[in-house]
Amino acid sequence: MITDGRAHVKGFEDRGLPLAEVLTIANRPDVVRELGEPGLSATRYFSPESVTWAAGVHIATVEVDPQTGRVNVLAYHAVHDAGHEINPLIVEGQTQGGAVQGIGAALSEAIVYDETGQPLTGTLMEYGIPRADSVPRIEVASADSPSPLNPLHLKGTGEGSAVPGPAAIANAVADALGIEITECPVRAELLVRSEV
Repeated sequence: MITDGRAHVKGFEDRGLPLAEVLTIANRPDVVRELGEPGLSATRYFSPESVTWAAGVHIATVEVDPQTGRVNVLAYHAVHDAGHEINPLIVEGQTQGGAVQGIGAALSEAIVYDETGQPLTGTLMEYGIPRADSVPRIEVASADSPSPLNPLHLKGTGEGSAVPGPAAIANAVADALGIEITECPVRAELLVRSEV
């Protein structure tokens, strides 16, 4: 236990050491040889009874050029429920990053092969990752409903932010053109061929 800057065994406060002395001992060569590595560490594991599920809602506004099939994302809004957010700024950034990942999956990211099976998108020069100039400001709001399944009332921030993007973009394009879209990425040549 730690009390008043001293580490001690529970119930034996008089036999403790100041934290600075504990650190010095933990880094001594003779102690390091016995432990295998310097410093202090502690590991604990928590296995919840059930997984938690994060949720998110994403809405996109797009502009489609029916002559070229080019899709521009004009606006993007996301609401994410991560339960109790320990660091809201990290959750916002994770949600924005997931949204950008979803925009890429919706519009440009595809592994393409030639007729002999050789990849044509083998480097980042050919593979269509979204760039900063093709992504709008992503507005993020939180809808925090604490999870009852763990003591910190947490949920995740990964899947809830990356998964909805392709559907939001594809549905916005479908709404803009009045067509049905059944696959991503939404390719410009298919939009032009739809003769909208």
